[in-house]
Amino acid sequence: MNETVDPESFVKARPAPAIAPVVRRHRWGKIALAVAIAIALVVAWQYFENIAPSTVDATRPVAPSGPPPQTVRAADATAGDMPITIDALGTVTPFATVTVKSQIAGKLMQVGYQEGQLVKEGDFLAQIDSRPFEATLAQAQAQLAKDTSLYAQAQADLARYVTLNKQDSIAHQQVDDQTFLVAQDKAAMANDQAQIDAAKLNVFYTRIVSPITGRVGLRLVDAGNYIQPSDTTGLVIITQLDPISVVFSTPEDNLPRITRRLNAGAKLPVTAFDRSNVKQLAAGVLTTFDNQIDTTTGTFKLRATFANPDNVLFPNQFVNTRLLVDTLTGVVVVPNAAVQLGQQGSFVYVVKDDDTVTVRKVVTGATDATRTVVSSGLALGEKVVIDGADRLREGTKIRLAPPVRADAGATPDAAPAADASGQRQHHRRQQGQGGADAPADAPTPGAAPVVQPTPAAKP
Repeated sequence: MNETVDPESFVKARPAPAIAPVVRRHRWGKIALAVAIAIALVVAWQYFENIAPSTVDATRPVAPSGPPPQTVRAADATAGDMPITIDALGTVTPFATVTVKSQIAGKLMQVGYQEGQLVKEGDFLAQIDSRPFEATLAQAQAQLAKDTSLYAQAQADLARYVTLNKQDSIAHQQVDDQTFLVAQDKAAMANDQAQIDAAKLNVFYTRIVSPITGRVGLRLVDAGNYIQPSDTTGLVIITQLDPISVVFSTPEDNLPRITRRLNAGAKLPVTAFDRSNVKQLAAGVLTTFDNQIDTTTGTFKLRATFANPDNVLFPNQFVNTRLLVDTLTGVVVVPNAAVQLGQQGSFVYVVKDDDTVTVRKVVTGATDATRTVVSSGLALGEKVVIDGADRLREGTKIRLAPPVRADAGATPDAAPAADASGQRQHHRRQQGQGGADAPADAPTPGAAPVVQPTPAAKP
């Protein structure tokens, strides 16, 4: 059976073809073509950069392939001696300060010193009116003479009574009574002698002399005043100046090391500096330390003795003290500027043979104003960067400037020695967060085996 189909109805009944997929395929084709072109360009650039430089004219200058080398300064890690010291703020304290007072009451007749005078022990200071005490002395001496005569008479009578008693001429009781009378007269003589000694002592007290060798202060009482032992101000104050001591405090963590050194018979030197910690005033030796720790501050006191012939140390003066506890010999030291501080601890930039740098974590020890002890992580003779480290990363190309000695610029008198407290006397640059500046497993600062300065504090 043949059926005729109307062409117009067939076209109307057939669904229209999808146009969107064709458009989508056309767009992705353009993207793929662009990626292929980009890959081809990259491959061609790599070829001309790395493979085909031999075909380039050698006479033409070639542009550098990386950043230019960084100019830095470096120094060698050297072996040296590092003193371990404790810096602290101390107070000049005299061994003796005496407020001279009168031991008797009377009128001050004479003042025998000048204000600020240096006096020796036994020098005349003041004179109190002695006439009342001399009169009392004379009375006691007269009473002694009288009682001495009565004692002699009583002894003579006793001798006669003993003879008569042997002859049965007198009663035995009379002899006993005379014996007791002789004893009474003897006791009266002893009392008179004591009165004489007391009167002589009062006469001696009227002349006041210096009990110690030292410096006289300002005059507190003028001649003509009536003075007595109950006066609180006294006549004058005398302070011993030579020798003199300095008392200072240090944390209790330093006690075991100091005790160990003293028990070994070592004499620990102590140096006193002025308030600015620049000028050395005197040199002494540690004498002793207190018998207990101050629980409120966790510190204990030490006393150092200084010869003070020129009176450069003055009582109650504040000074900076530096106690030399020990000296590390033959240790590896680097300039302070070489040690950097990162999140994971201390590290240095070590210069390699190919003029690049590498990050090396280190364990630091004691420091002074210019040097730092490296306990581990660095070998003797290796070069470390001391200037320009802020521009470096792991593997950075460098150009070395003239080297600097590790101990250059040290000033023995002014520069504080190694701080036994672990506190750094120099500034260390704090690195940024993370990055190649600090190794991930770098040690934590303060891990060096040193005891607690103080240092020094310094005013």
